[in-house]
Parts: sequence; structure tokens; C-alpha cells
Amino acid sequence: MPKRVIVIGATGSIGRQALDVVESHKELFELAGMSAHRDEEGLRLAARRFPGARLCLSSEGEAIPGIGLRGAAGLADLIASIEADIVVNGASGSGGLAPSLAALRAGKDLALANKESVVMAWPILEALSREREARILPVDSEHAALFQLTERLGRGVIDELVITASGGAFRDRPLEELDSVRPDEAAAHPNWSMGRKITIDSATMANKGLEVIEASRLFGFPPEKIRVAIHPQSIVHSLVRTRDASLFAQLSQPDMRVPIQNALTWPVLAPCSFGRLELDGLSLDFRAPAPERYPLLGLAYGALRAGEGAAIAYNASDEVAVAAFEAGLIRYTGIAKVVALVLENDWPSRARELESIFDIDSRAREAADAAVRELGC
Repeated sequence: MPKRVIVIGATGSIGRQALDVVESHKELFELAGMSAHRDEEGLRLAARRFPGARLCLSSEGEAIPGIGLRGAAGLADLIASIEADIVVNGASGSGGLAPSLAALRAGKDLALANKESVVMAWPILEALSREREARILPVDSEHAALFQLTERLGRGVIDELVITASGGAFRDRPLEELDSVRPDEAAAHPNWSMGRKITIDSATMANKGLEVIEASRLFGFPPEKIRVAIHPQSIVHSLVRTRDASLFAQLSQPDMRVPIQNALTWPVLAPCSFGRLELDGLSLDFRAPAPERYPLLGLAYGALRAGEGAAIAYNASDEVAVAAFEAGLIRYTGIAKVVALVLENDWPSRARELESIFDIDSRAREAADAAVRELGC
């Protein structure tokens, strides 16, 4: 019997590629439902490919003919009421936490591309996963690679995690030019096709900072056992170093449909028509990220060491700072300055209740708004 799948954020980058995977293996998967936030036209176009799927537009508003569910309550109903085996959460930003919680509360496995869920509320997600016996399966290419490696080798033999990074749009740009780069330049990724905000985060390495925090939570490794390596080709998605100092890596073409399919079929590896890599003529490069080029990476390690509140504040302040950069309120280099100013505040080391998580998130956004006004352009 095909595995029944719900896709959250079906019109975004992850969602569209998840639909490709479902369509490529009709014998394995059936699309039971999907949502978009505001893209009504994109959701209707996707529905033509999967006429049996229930639809939800998760932004608030009036009911829309042909789309049965609307708003946050409609999204929760979509996840809870549909008989499905797994939910792919491709929502972006902190707004992705609610569908992650809803999926696990419903006892459905969670194929998770929304790293903010883990950064903000890992203790709650982990407890729900155990209580409802629902697995959390990483979809980010780096964490999907680490998941495959740790599960198949056994975590007990692994000494270190190595997360690769493309280096983003400005990995080779002279440092003195970074102050004047434009949002459209920062949103042009050299290797991956992703959403605009995550692509800017790739340029600053805020995205990689969030991934370091996520890796520590998902796999139980302290920050000193997690390294980041710039790998411009984006062929090696992550590595693990075992106790004997050997390195094991997962390699494929930079195609998100590979980790999405692996999450949907876990623990089975199914034939895959995406991302096939040939070794002939292949050359791979690695280098350490320069702190002066990527200050947000160092700030993420500091937030991870400081505790759960600082990690929430890191994510919230980065979201505010990127939006301010897009709006022309601060320069590109101001993104890291905003986050640094917010992290100078005292944040609680533990945040285990949703009320406290949202309170920290709100206070961090207020502090980031103040920092934006202070910095200006």
C-alpha cells in the first residue's frame, strides 16, 4: 500500500521538489494533502497534478472556493484529520514550528526541512516524538546525510560531525565589497535553488549556524564536536569522523529530491532518478570558513553554548535583520551586527514551554528592531 504523504509549503522550493518525488514513485506514495501559505495560484496548479489531495491556504482570510481549509486552524485540521503516514514540513522560518508540532501530536512521522523548529523547540519535539512514537527525519541535505551516516554506522563509533557549506554567493568576494552588496546579489545561490531568505542566510552563513545548532540537538553532539567546512561544489553533503580518525561521507549531486525521497522511504533505500553522481573528472575542494567573512557562524556557536534562549534569539534576530536588509534599512554587513547586539542581552539557558519560547522570540524581535533603527544604512 502506498505511503500517504502531506506536504506543508507545497509551492515553495522544498514543497515543489517533494511533489516531484511523490509523482516519480506513484507505486510508493500517495499525496493525501498539501498546503501553501499565500500562493493560491501555485496551490491550484499543484492540485491539478494531485486531484485527490485536500488543500489548505494557511494565511488568514475568507474561505476560498475549491480550497477546503483556511488559516492556522485549517492547517492544523489538515494535518490532524487526514489519514497519512508522514508530513513533509517545507515551511520557512519560525512559522514552520506549528505544523511540526501538529504532525507529531497526530502521531505522524515528520520529514523536517524547517530547521527553525529544532532551533526553537527541540525539547518539545523530542518529547512528542517519543510519546507518539513518530520519527523525526531530517530533510536538509546536510542533516539528511548525517542521519544516514549515523544510523547506518552507529552513533557510538562517531567522534565528530562535519557539515559542509557552499560558502554562498560571496564566498570569493573581497571583504571590502560586502558592505555594498545588494539583496538580489545575496539571493543568488551558486549551487542550489532555494527560497530567497534561506539563500541570503547561506551567503551570511546564518543558515549554517542554524544547522550547527540543529545538528547538536538532533544527534546529541556538543559544539566542539561539530565542524563546518566550505565545499564549493556541494557534492559532499556531510561527513562523520569515526573513533579511528577515518572520515565517511555522503555524496550526490546538489538535488534536494534525494534527501526528500530518503526521508519518505526510510529505512528503505528506493531507486532514485535524481542526483546521480559520476566520479569521472570530479574534483572536490574544502577549506575552513573565515570568521571575518562569516561572523554569524561564530555567533551561532556562541548561542548554542549559551543555551536554548540564546538559540531562539539568534534565529529571531536573523529573521528581522534579513527582512531589514531586503527593505534597504541596513547594509548586508548589518545583518550580523543586529544579531550580535541582540545576543548581548541575557537569555534563559532553558526554554521548555511554548509560552516561554514565544516570549523569547517576541523579545528578541523587539531587540532586533531596535538594533536596526540604531544601525540604519
